[in-house]
Amino acid sequence: MCCFSSTLAQDKNPVIAFASDTQAPLAIEKVIRRSDHNTKATELIFKDVIATHPAGLFILGDVVSLGYKNSKWQAMDSYLKLCSQNNIPVYASLGNHELMLNAAKGAERFQSRFPMHKSTGYVEVIDSVAIVLLNSNFSKMKDSAIARQDAWYIQTITGLDNDAAIKLVIIGCHHSPFTNSKVVKPSSAVQQKFVPAFINSKKCVLFLSGHSHNFERFNFKGKDFLVIGGGGGPHQPLRSDKITPDMAADYKPMFHYLQVKRNHDSLQVVSRRLNTDFSGFANGLTFYSHKH
Repeated sequence: MCCFSSTLAQDKNPVIAFASDTQAPLAIEKVIRRSDHNTKATELIFKDVIATHPAGLFILGDVVSLGYKNSKWQAMDSYLKLCSQNNIPVYASLGNHELMLNAAKGAERFQSRFPMHKSTGYVEVIDSVAIVLLNSNFSKMKDSAIARQDAWYIQTITGLDNDAAIKLVIIGCHHSPFTNSKVVKPSSAVQQKFVPAFINSKKCVLFLSGHSHNFERFNFKGKDFLVIGGGGGPHQPLRSDKITPDMAADYKPMFHYLQVKRNHDSLQVVSRRLNTDFSGFANGLTFYSHKH
């Protein structure tokens, strides 16, 4: 039996919310890529999340544009405070923007906002669903930290697979193992280090990531991979010659986040998309992710 921290909710099947890339565009990004009221979109995402009152919110990196600058956290701090006031715990994994320009200071600022975070991986459990958050910033990690996370990850997946209290497992990190973005590449390191244990696990059913500011859906060896980088960062164009077949080729909302809910031994996955006129959110792509 494994022991992991657990978030309890009154709801029999509580919703778990996921977002990624909620950072405001940097000045250079506004020049390179089209800006579209990005910071307003992030504000509306948090408003919708709070109205839904999930059992937990997980942000998969690039929470802010420059993690070392306290001024860049100002809006996010107000959103995190609102979540706290509404008893919604918020967890996060490190993105590249948290560590940009001054990695040590950025990591310190990040850790102060997300005290449950561990830079070599940690687990939260909601409604018998284990959410494993990993650090995919390998270029900023010491070899010893990478080795520690590698060992912890394998041990953790094995423990969760053998824990009768855990029904399903979700893996989350910032860098996407698969993406057709023209701006960022698929992470070969994530493919090598994180994907095999996910594929081989009997309980892992959903792999979530960001970095690519898009919604993308892939199926690899029968399992679901989603890119959910629509939290407010500047939209990135996608390649027309798809590197990996995208199962959501016709579903490309500019801004979005995810709601996940356990349904017995499967997960109901709903992409909440912001209407193009910013009038509110609607349920977009919906599917079930099952154990194999």
